[in-house]
Amino acid sequence: MQTQFTIATNGPGLYEFTRQVASWAKGTGLLTLFVQHTSASLVIQENADPEVQVDLQNFFARLVPPTTDPGMAYLTHTYEGPDDMPAHIKAAMLPTHLSIPVTDGRLALGTWQGIYLFEHRDRPQQRRVIAHLG
Repeated sequence: MQTQFTIATNGPGLYEFTRQVASWAKGTGLLTLFVQHTSASLVIQENADPEVQVDLQNFFARLVPPTTDPGMAYLTHTYEGPDDMPAHIKAAMLPTHLSIPVTDGRLALGTWQGIYLFEHRDRPQQRRVIAHLG
């Protein structure tokens, strides 16, 4: 069983889509989520305190700044904007797919866990995530 989720983003940040996935994932099996982009990631992260998402975003922005930062002058892929190559680096560091057990129609997530698309680009995007329950 497969479907596709489209997640609209408005710039860098974590976009939770746990409810959409939970509404779709019925039955028992292993759920695989895969983002079809090279400048975004998927993460399971705390969904109780929004400061966690802010801190994660700030950490990765500091770890991999835009190409306008003097420390990033060695990068050559810059024609798509100063956020593009750093977005590819962040996506290489973070997962682009997740596996989540589903038992009797319920995601086997912990109490405070949520599923997030981690957008790394500055401009709004329409991100596609493929879901497969097998």
